[in-house]
Amino acid sequence: MTSDTAEAVAAIRTQHADLPEPGPYGVWGPEDGESHWLPLPSGGYMTLKMTPETFPENLYMAAVQVIEEGGVLRDHGHRKQDEFLFVFEGHGTVFIDSVAHPVEPGSLVFVGRYRNHGFVNEGEGPMKIFFITVPAAGVEDVVRLIGRPRDPSQPEPAPFERPDDPDLNQRLESLAEITGIASPDEMPPGGTGHHHRV
Repeated sequence: MTSDTAEAVAAIRTQHADLPEPGPYGVWGPEDGESHWLPLPSGGYMTLKMTPETFPENLYMAAVQVIEEGGVLRDHGHRKQDEFLFVFEGHGTVFIDSVAHPVEPGSLVFVGRYRNHGFVNEGEGPMKIFFITVPAAGVEDVVRLIGRPRDPSQPEPAPFERPDDPDLNQRLESLAEITGIASPDEMPPGGTGHHHRV
């Protein structure tokens, strides 16, 4: 939302001071938000639309993840969060506790705490997923650590692996503990063939 728009909304609200206190709101364009290229096996990128640092609401985190053709969003789970995932482009499979479910544009997936889940893009072209975690899950911090900053005006980089750095791995494990990312032994097996805690 531009500052001009925010000022216009504020001006309208002052004309109606007798109304109840409104909650926050936001409008994001397709490329609005901090964006990072992601390592294999998913490839693609994630654009952070709404995080506790960028929006005056700490109950949610919302983002768009793009998984390249043949890519995998590795099996993982959350101790403290519920997650809504809406597929709006592409075809593939979501595995929940190793049970396969086909997904296509318009599919909505919900996973609660301690549900092992991951996606495989089996269609032609990218799979695009809009997701919300409730409460905010720290996904944005993980992406900042393992990804590379993305500028939509620049070409996509060559596929790259997750950084193999003991210090980074320790930071990721600490982050997993703080944010409530479940460890593999707290959930049934996944189904994508790729598991990670962070």
